[in-house]
Amino acid sequence: MSLFDQDAIEWLRSLPSDSVNLVITDPPYESLEKHRAKGTTTRLKHSKSSSNEWFAIFPNARFTELFAEIYRVLKTNSHFYLFCDQETMFVVKPLAEAAGFKFWKPLVWDKCAIGMGYHYRARYEFILFFEKGKRKLHDLGMPDVLQEKRVWRSYPTEKPVPLIEKLISQSSVAGDTVIDPFFGSGATLVAAKNLARVWQGTDVSPSAHEFAAKRLDI
Repeated sequence: MSLFDQDAIEWLRSLPSDSVNLVITDPPYESLEKHRAKGTTTRLKHSKSSSNEWFAIFPNARFTELFAEIYRVLKTNSHFYLFCDQETMFVVKPLAEAAGFKFWKPLVWDKCAIGMGYHYRARYEFILFFEKGKRKLHDLGMPDVLQEKRVWRSYPTEKPVPLIEKLISQSSVAGDTVIDPFFGSGATLVAAKNLARVWQGTDVSPSAHEFAAKRLDI
């Protein structure tokens, strides 16, 4: 159970094939820069709650390599969840399918409050749900709209731990290995730790390491 300071793809290449039970991640996708240029997000600006140094944008051109490595390290009959915005969703879905994943649907994270935006201010985010092989969800009655309040005045784009815990509970069991190749705030790793999963992840941001290490008490 460790934090690594490596590029996501390079780190994934260091992992054995068929060694991971679940991947949950939220890359700093390319469209964030576009939204900032239009003035529709403050998540990448210098402020008390965010800083450019916390983000090294992951370009869309690298997703093909990323998905190939995630598919390789995942065991057969496992799940992969990818947080993204509506623009990135249309880019990455066919790339993940080309890597071998079955796409089930976009889950919707309802943040329970409106955020930044220009036309119809944003209240939701997508979580793309992919499968390698065939694995049954733990609770087939769970809806595809997941309500959890957004995290305010913390790490930029931080996801609520209870939201991640729902995904981990649905797609793994105690003792399984859960990874996040863009761990950021460490929310996925904290949720995995809370649920007695083996966890590990990587991020190239020093701020991410400082923030997540404190949360994980390492």
